[in-house]
Amino acid sequence: MSCRSINIKDVKKGSIADELGIQENDKLLSINGEEVNDIIEYKYLISDEFLVLEIEKTDGEIWELEIEKDYDEDLGLVFEGIIDKPKSCHNKCIFCFIDQLPKGMRKTLYFKDDDTRLSFLQGNFLSLTNMKDKDIDKIIRFRISPINISIHTTDMELRKKMLHNKNADKLLDYMKRLKDGKIEMKGQIVLCPEINDGEHLDKTTKDLYDYYPELCCVAIVPVGLTKYREGLFPLKEYNESTAGVVIDQVEAMQEYYLKSIGTRFVFLSDEFYLIANRPIQPYDNYEGFSQIENGVGIIALFNAELSSSLERIKGCHGVLTDGTIVTGEYAMPILKKACDKIMDKLPGLNLNVIGIKNEFFGSSVKVSGLVTGGDIISQLKGKTISGNVFIPDNMLRAGDPVFLDDLTIEDIEKELGVRVIVCKQDGSDLVENILKYCR
Repeated sequence: MSCRSINIKDVKKGSIADELGIQENDKLLSINGEEVNDIIEYKYLISDEFLVLEIEKTDGEIWELEIEKDYDEDLGLVFEGIIDKPKSCHNKCIFCFIDQLPKGMRKTLYFKDDDTRLSFLQGNFLSLTNMKDKDIDKIIRFRISPINISIHTTDMELRKKMLHNKNADKLLDYMKRLKDGKIEMKGQIVLCPEINDGEHLDKTTKDLYDYYPELCCVAIVPVGLTKYREGLFPLKEYNESTAGVVIDQVEAMQEYYLKSIGTRFVFLSDEFYLIANRPIQPYDNYEGFSQIENGVGIIALFNAELSSSLERIKGCHGVLTDGTIVTGEYAMPILKKACDKIMDKLPGLNLNVIGIKNEFFGSSVKVSGLVTGGDIISQLKGKTISGNVFIPDNMLRAGDPVFLDDLTIEDIEKELGVRVIVCKQDGSDLVENILKYCR
């Protein structure tokens, strides 16, 4: 019998497990003789067409069940979350955003994860500093792919300093093993002025090319700084000039790699172009938007979705009135241009765009995803607001209408006397919501 057991939270009706008599609060002991430590192992182990499940019933009786099924057929067992608690991060990165949060926010915001399972399931990025050889073996064995890796630099002495972790120098050894195991990887570099940019960035990208094609792409994002940095490592922000230097440097790399291997390989987040006050790259340059989670190509994709949606609008849509779009400072000019196009297509519609200055985290933070409910209320209260208020869903906790400062959509509506409409970060979704709610 396995030494580990996993409590079964629920069994889907009509599923294989249901038909076999497995019930809520039974325990899963093993699959094909192997204990299950997390949801990744579970998904891998049940992919076989022939299974032997060891189940402990609530009365203590042990059942051994033989199952024949299709390769991709689910058993219908439901567990609590990802089974194990997420692994926490052991680093003390000089650029860590969580270390720059003010006190008094909800506890979950202060948790730093560094978990392979979350990389696979949710797209989170890993530093690989809390990995052991057996963990790499597990990734390769269970084909956990893609793996998203926070790289930052390939100068291992510098990486140890940036992550404040003596184990940070194992990165390239682990990446070599993942490459040899044919595991797809995506890379991320948080770029800090005068720390890992310039010649360091040249070296990093050159070194990382050795891991292509398994390392399929690398995103470069600027360090984000809040006003809560007292006692932390002194870092500078990128400005219009220094961001422009990075753009020129990386675009030269992209041109080289595109000619050499048919892909640009390294990609800059949109934020660099916004800081430098330069136009973003064309839609096709983002090559399928494989690093969209790092803010690479969001604007180009949004504009393409918007244009496609507007082209599909035919004929009259009735009487349209007013609407107010609330966003961050970076997105404000982009959304103003978008709204001009929407109003040109829909006569009688009047849209107003308001960019919220981030007082909560500091004026240097200008992305919409870090706008708080309190800042929206303080900056809009007492002002005349036209129509319904539209906000992007990245302002809210995933799946929950709650802002970073724990204020809710209902709080905004009550304080401002408006109706709030949450839109996806999608040009088509914005148009659909405007057509639906601006009447």
